[in-house]
Amino acid sequence: MNKKQNNHKKPAVWQRHRVEKGPHLEILQARFDWLKHPKSQKEMKRLVLEANDWVNIVATTPDNKIVVVRQYRFGTEKITTEIPGGMVDHGEDSKTAAIRELKEETGFTCDNWVYLGAVEPNPAILNNVCHSWHAKGAVQTGEMTPDEGEDIVVATLTLDEVRYEIQGGSFRHSLALLALTKVFDVWKG
Repeated sequence: MNKKQNNHKKPAVWQRHRVEKGPHLEILQARFDWLKHPKSQKEMKRLVLEANDWVNIVATTPDNKIVVVRQYRFGTEKITTEIPGGMVDHGEDSKTAAIRELKEETGFTCDNWVYLGAVEPNPAILNNVCHSWHAKGAVQTGEMTPDEGEDIVVATLTLDEVRYEIQGGSFRHSLALLALTKVFDVWKG
């Protein structure tokens, strides 16, 4: 088949016939959707994880250093280097969440915010989006106030130091890396 024939063709939408609530998983709510396959008509059960939207913040200081956080991550059982980020609370827009998360996690504040866009973290099972913001000229104006379940160390790194962390494998968070690439070329150097 000629590939050009499929350039404008779209797959059929699966019709949902019923929904079952699954377990509440602290920051996620599981849901099971029963859908009919559009071609075979076979009914299939699919997992959806309902999650609040997320934010990631590329915060740069007046001397163009990058604000990073180091913390233990339960999923990988490792200490990681990342950019600040977190969940968008109910009733909050992504910019308000970014401002709040930057201040809570690092004690930094900023007056110059640039929206970098949003991506779907994993549309196969998650229903949320991750917004990225650039906080230009961020300064530390107070103490950090992390959530009860967080133990965070804050640092400011040069772009070369961030590249070193990436190459060394301590900075591997895909959504944080994506946000950084919207501001810097992190792969050179």
